[in-house]
Amino acid sequence: MEIIDLYDKNRQLLEETAVRGDKLPKGRYRLVVHICLFNDKDEMLIQQRQTTQKHFADLWDVTVGGQVDAGETSSEGVQRELLEELGINIDMSEKVPKFTVPFKDGFDDIYLMRTDISLEELTLQKEEVQAVKWASEEEILDMIGCGEFIPYKEAYIHLLFAYIDGDSTFD
Repeated sequence: MEIIDLYDKNRQLLEETAVRGDKLPKGRYRLVVHICLFNDKDEMLIQQRQTTQKHFADLWDVTVGGQVDAGETSSEGVQRELLEELGINIDMSEKVPKFTVPFKDGFDDIYLMRTDISLEELTLQKEEVQAVKWASEEEILDMIGCGEFIPYKEAYIHLLFAYIDGDSTFD
């Protein structure tokens, strides 16, 4: 049983928790994180979800994602998820999300970074990840079109690739 912290609509941490997967009370929100790792060829490291996953089994997804546990910050949650799912130990304590996407019952902090890690260095969490590979923006969009990738909106994938080096009017 995983416990998560609850937030209000302004993302203020409340002194309330919930069990992961339970329906949240009205006006309460959860925090999830995703990180997309890119190599110097502008390819994203993507993972194929295990057959046994409750949601999106066997589909490909961005590098890593998951819920932030109770007592964790966003950066601690993404650091833990990287270590659990891929065996990558990156200090995220000084990192901030590139952007946050609000959704129906929560906030999704999106981290983007470049790395020169090789696939052979990864230790996949067998319960969640069955395969990993590097893929270009075009390959990911093709996989979405073929139903092989989680059905993210194309604009979202474009945004991830556009923001990796800070190419935005907000930098």
